[in-house]
Parts: sequence; structure tokens; C-alpha cells
Amino acid sequence: MNLQGKTIVITGGAQGLGLEMAKMCAAQGAQLALIDMNESQLQQAKTELGNQITVRTYIANVAVEAEVEATFAAIDTDFDGIDGLINNAGILRDGLLLKFKDGELQSKMSLQQFQSVIDVNLTGVFLCGREAAASMVKRGRKGVIINMSSVARSGNMGQTNYAAAKAGVVAMTVTWARELGRYGIRVGAIAPGVIRTAMTDAMKPEARDRLEKMKPVGRLGEASEIAHTAKYIFENDFFTGRVVEIDGGISM
Repeated sequence: MNLQGKTIVITGGAQGLGLEMAKMCAAQGAQLALIDMNESQLQQAKTELGNQITVRTYIANVAVEAEVEATFAAIDTDFDGIDGLINNAGILRDGLLLKFKDGELQSKMSLQQFQSVIDVNLTGVFLCGREAAASMVKRGRKGVIINMSSVARSGNMGQTNYAAAKAGVVAMTVTWARELGRYGIRVGAIAPGVIRTAMTDAMKPEARDRLEKMKPVGRLGEASEIAHTAKYIFENDFFTGRVVEIDGGISM
């Protein structure tokens, strides 16, 4: 897919990886529909992206079906269709399944802690993917859906909820590729490792050094490198039903 003139929807598009991928799409001439929960960050993102392309912003909780349906219906109308979706919105609520000390239970992951991550990181991907695909099929558009997974999908201490959600995202990616291929819709996933963000920049130097030394490339990933991966998936028309690990070799 050539992104010039195409309409790309990005969830969690007002900051971090979402905004970086929005900048990549904008550089390729795409029109953008950014979905996020924070109105001020959405407006700031729109300003950063400039006025050379069309950028519209939408406030919605991707875990709420009615909000997702209404938002995608509005985007479909505003842009006369949808060509691509980056399912990027996600949250973290890390914690151990159980924590014992001297044989006594100190804490356990609550259902709310588990469910909140599943709601956003898995159910949100399902809802947005479903609505984007419905728009594409209805209008006869050959589109692309990119789902954000993580190397944590294979399991990571303190992330029962996050790992389960990101594993589910990959399973849905493969399933959708098989189901939607008949309509000319390709579906792929990106599984980043640890990417340099404001959060990692705020870590203690020794903790950040340990993370960097774990990677064969000797550094953390950059958001621009994830955006480059998304560009590859959009542009390679033979890519579907697969996940790209972009992690500096940490999962080897």
C-alpha cells in the first residue's frame, strides 16, 4: 500500500509510539484519524503534525464498544472510508500473580488489575479491528490492519495480564489475516522489545544500563524504528498474518 492520500486510523495516537507512527504516516502523505483519551494531548499532536495533511482527532475509550462504534462511524463519514488502522492503544498494570513473605500472602494480582489490561490491550484491539475491517469491506477498500503486540507475549515476570493480552493480539492477527484476505485486507503485528521513552529516560542509570546490556545491539530501541517497521508492513503487499519482532535480539 502506498500511503499517499490514504486514511490511517491510529489508536493511542496522541503520544509515544502512536505519535511517532503518525509522523511516519504523515511524511508519506497519509490522512490521519487519531484516537486517544486525552484531548489536550490530541490537540498538541495535531499541532506537531502540521497542516500539510488532514488530521482529525477523536476522543474515545477503545474498551467501550459503543464509543468505538460511534468513533469509527464518524471517521468513515469524515474521510469517506478507512484504508489502514494501527491498533496501538495500551496500558500497563504490572504486578506479581502472588507475593508471599515468610509463608504469608502479602498481595495478589486483583481481578481489576488483570481485567483493565485485557479490556484495553485485547478487547480494544478486537473492537477497533472489527470496526475498521467493516468499513473497509463495506466500501470495497483493500486495507491494512497493524496490531501492536510485544515480546512479552511469550511470558514475562510481573506481567500476567499484559503477556496474556499481547499473546491474544498475535492470535487475532493470524486469524484476521486468514478471514479478511478474501476482501483484500492484510493484517500484521509488531512485537517491540524495550523502547526508549520518557519512562525509560527517567530510570536510574544502572537499571537502564542493565537493560541495554541484555540486548545484543547494546542499546534500547527507538520509537522511530517501530514506525519504520509499520511502514514496511503497510508497503509490503505480500506481508500478512505474521508478527515482526523488533527487539534488538533480546528474545533470542
